[in-house]
Amino acid sequence: MSYLVIRVRSDRGVTKKIRDTMSMLNLTKVNHAVLVPKTPAYEGMLQKAKDYVTWGEVDADTIETLINERGRMAGDKRVTDAEVKSCSDHSTVKALSKAIASGDATTKDVEGMKPVFRLHPPRGAKGWGGIKRAYSVGGALGFRGENIGELAARMY
Repeated sequence: MSYLVIRVRSDRGVTKKIRDTMSMLNLTKVNHAVLVPKTPAYEGMLQKAKDYVTWGEVDADTIETLINERGRMAGDKRVTDAEVKSCSDHSTVKALSKAIASGDATTKDVEGMKPVFRLHPPRGAKGWGGIKRAYSVGGALGFRGENIGELAARMY
């Protein structure tokens, strides 16, 4: 299982520990997203940065769309099946997506693939829904569960 983590707020006025945690997650700017495995270490990092990021469990279809739409290789080239086949053990983007979703692979397995996905702000009337409130009370922050795919679809 993997998480999709999206940075919602800037680090203006944030403590150094939280700023360092977001840096370790490769979330250096607002609307950046990363795929991380579901491990206790990453879950602790997400809890520390919960007031600045949103995350949820992501499925293979969402990962595949994210890689195809917003994934980039070194030199700002798009990620294609040919790139994935030549730079990793996986044959296609779909196979890579399934491996990432199951927790067997990460974006680091594709040599030259950038770990960060640069997304648009959320489209639609709702937008973020409030960047200072938790998702459980109608805002944008914290754990979303399966609903992270819906947010990601509005940000491609």
